[in-house]
Amino acid sequence: MGNVCGKSESENFSQPGRVLGSAPPQRQRASIPASVGGPPRTLGGSTPNVNPPPQPQDGGSAADQAKRRAAEAAEARAQASANKSTGKLGTQLAAQKKQTRNETLKELANNEIRQRDADEAANARTHN
Repeated sequence: MGNVCGKSESENFSQPGRVLGSAPPQRQRASIPASVGGPPRTLGGSTPNVNPPPQPQDGGSAADQAKRRAAEAAEARAQASANKSTGKLGTQLAAQKKQTRNETLKELANNEIRQRDADEAANARTHN
């Protein structure tokens, strides 16, 4: 049986081989020009920017202003999501987040005690 998609005759060994350690001849590389003509341009397009970003008023750089705006937007999103009513599960989650560590441990201990009491009652019923 042969390969359905391949050639019927193998051409792998049709050319003479080479000695171990010898490398194939290197290809010629294109030369790099010494300098590129014309004024420097920004990447991304050849049309000028019709709406340039506003220049900073308070002497800060544009990057600083962008960071400040991003922080303000993040705070606004956090406030909006905090004020949103989230229903029954959201109120339960908020209550859990408000619990201190000691309150959480007390609640877990009480649940464990109730579970043990329920198990003892079940054992008492089955051993009549």
